[in-house]
Amino acid sequence: MTELVTPDLLHNWVPGEILLGSEPLGWDGMSMRSYRYGASDALVPPLRDFVIVAFRQGLTRMRRRVDGPWQSESAAPGDVSILTRAEECHWYWDAPIEVIHLYLTKHLLAKVAADAFERDISDVHLQDVLRTEDDVVNRSLIAIADEVRSSNLGGRLYVDAVATQICVHLLRRYANVSVREAGGSHGLSRVQARVLTDYIEANLDRQLSLEELAAITRTSASHFLRQFKMRFGMPPHAFVLKMRIARAQRLLTRTALPIKDISSQSGFSDQSHMTRVFQRFVQTTPFNYRRVSKS
Repeated sequence: MTELVTPDLLHNWVPGEILLGSEPLGWDGMSMRSYRYGASDALVPPLRDFVIVAFRQGLTRMRRRVDGPWQSESAAPGDVSILTRAEECHWYWDAPIEVIHLYLTKHLLAKVAADAFERDISDVHLQDVLRTEDDVVNRSLIAIADEVRSSNLGGRLYVDAVATQICVHLLRRYANVSVREAGGSHGLSRVQARVLTDYIEANLDRQLSLEELAAITRTSASHFLRQFKMRFGMPPHAFVLKMRIARAQRLLTRTALPIKDISSQSGFSDQSHMTRVFQRFVQTTPFNYRRVSKS
């Protein structure tokens, strides 16, 4: 299988002046570049990411071929183009242009789809669109480029919000989404439940996030939450707390470790935190629990 080209290498096939780039910001699942191109005729290998293009300056005749006949349009500032991923393509334009590229990974688009549709997604595919007028996409790409240029406080949160809006919009208008069939009425499978329980047990001494646990089962956070409740009868945070209490009880009865050390090894923030939880769920303090268990 041909290796897919990452966004940072695209200029090797389509040479142009890079005006702006998001690479130093380390975004997850997306990146952005602004280019100034001369007239070009370029054959591009399959790309790893979906490419969303906003035309900023220049009028040109644009031709593109992706797994089929040539398409031809006239492109102007404000127009938008969408290029699907993992397909070789041939580009041609006959005049200088400036464009903004937004690169979206398949993983990011599938994650947003899972949250938007509240289903587990098996595949997502964007249609190839040579030119369209789409004010939502155009304004969003301009806003993202402005944030990269200005580096405003809180810019990452703002960009994440704008990117999510773009993804939802693209999914509604230009996407084909395949939904994975539900795995039955018991939520997570027995294998998934066992792997997840083992993982939580091995990492009880640190804080665990919903996204981290969902990644273990390769599902979105929203889908994981529903499936988890169906399997265990409680939300993840309650299940993790239950396991913390169970570990603390074992260590209190089977070891002579100081209660402070037990609270740390069981994932409580400190000894007083563990004491409060014990009094709430076990109706006694850790000290009394240990004393009674050894009497």
